[in-house]
Amino acid sequence: MAFSRVALAAAVVLSATFAARAQQPGANFPEGLGKQTVVSVCNGCHDINRLTAGYSPNGWLTVTNMMRNFGAPVPDDQWDTVRAYLIKSFPERPRPPAVIVPGPVQVDIHEWPLPTPGSRPHDPMAARDGSLWWSGQLANKLGRLDPATGEFREYPVNPVSAPHGLVEGKDGEIWFTGNFRGFIGRLDAKTGDVTEYQIPDAKAKDPHTLVIDHNGIIWFSVQNGNFVGRFDPTTGAFKLATPPTRNAKPYGMAVNSKNVVWFVEFGANKIATIDDNMSIHEFQLPNESARPRRIAISPDDMIWYSDFARGYLGRLDPATGEVKEWPTPSGPKTQPYGIAATKGAIWYAETFVKPNTVVRFDPKTEKFQSWPIPGGGDIVRNITVSKDGNPVMANSLDNELGLVEVKSGAN
Repeated sequence: MAFSRVALAAAVVLSATFAARAQQPGANFPEGLGKQTVVSVCNGCHDINRLTAGYSPNGWLTVTNMMRNFGAPVPDDQWDTVRAYLIKSFPERPRPPAVIVPGPVQVDIHEWPLPTPGSRPHDPMAARDGSLWWSGQLANKLGRLDPATGEFREYPVNPVSAPHGLVEGKDGEIWFTGNFRGFIGRLDAKTGDVTEYQIPDAKAKDPHTLVIDHNGIIWFSVQNGNFVGRFDPTTGAFKLATPPTRNAKPYGMAVNSKNVVWFVEFGANKIATIDDNMSIHEFQLPNESARPRRIAISPDDMIWYSDFARGYLGRLDPATGEVKEWPTPSGPKTQPYGIAATKGAIWYAETFVKPNTVVRFDPKTEKFQSWPIPGGGDIVRNITVSKDGNPVMANSLDNELGLVEVKSGAN
């Protein structure tokens, strides 16, 4: 009996010990040089288990450059060791192969590597003067490219701002969201001066996408804070509204020809409008699993969305509420993301296939055509349209800005 009690007590202690070890961050990570640094440093900023998703060697190079940009406390002489450990321990998981659909349209895809490694370009923007811009989220910079000359210029913003969305104002100024610090920013592109307008509600801490309506009012989404906001640059006044749906996660936004502001709810199967009185009207998509992430509006004011969760392209008719969907060419696990309407078609990116693809959908024929992104893409989070009507991309993990030059065959 005594022996049984001792054995039982030992078993309890061992069980508790193993449970405690299992709960320790990184306890089950492979052993190797660099592990201790990875566990101690990475766990200080985010859930360390995110590392197990894995990346390609080039992806880990970009990710560690991002960490370095943001001041991760790793000594300079240990970065190569950390990177080698991550590459060996957490290789990229299998991803769906890209399905390339032939068709009549001819394009050239141009790519420009960005000057700062690990910038994590989140959103692109095309200015009226023909220049192309990007938000360097993890470099705390906004950037400008002259595609005719290849000349770059970068504009530093406040550290740990993490610029996210960006849009050009009527006087050529660049408005952007300070995603990590809860503000709307204004960059004077001539002087490089940045003005910050702090969102008054502390819960609106992660402004995301922003658009400018026909009256010059700035509208923005706050994803995790669950708000949609309105900012008047003339008066500096903010207004915030919470969607009726709990944890809606407002994400992509667009303005139609009638000056109606639309946004998608990435936390729900819904698309919504908001008016000047901050009244929100939601449209529910038929499939409960739908998770629209970005939105585009065609010249006929049809609402198009990329269903990130299910691998679909969708269209909502605002007049009737009718929804129609098409499965994306590479399948249900391809995570369609950035999207734009231009040149008589809908253009979007499949972002989990390898390589990422640019997909064109013709609304008249309901046919797809697609192209592999030469550098791989990884990950095209947003697409905008150049002054010539060509799709413009920011490729986050490849640290590139891209332009899809439509040559022939398009409407």
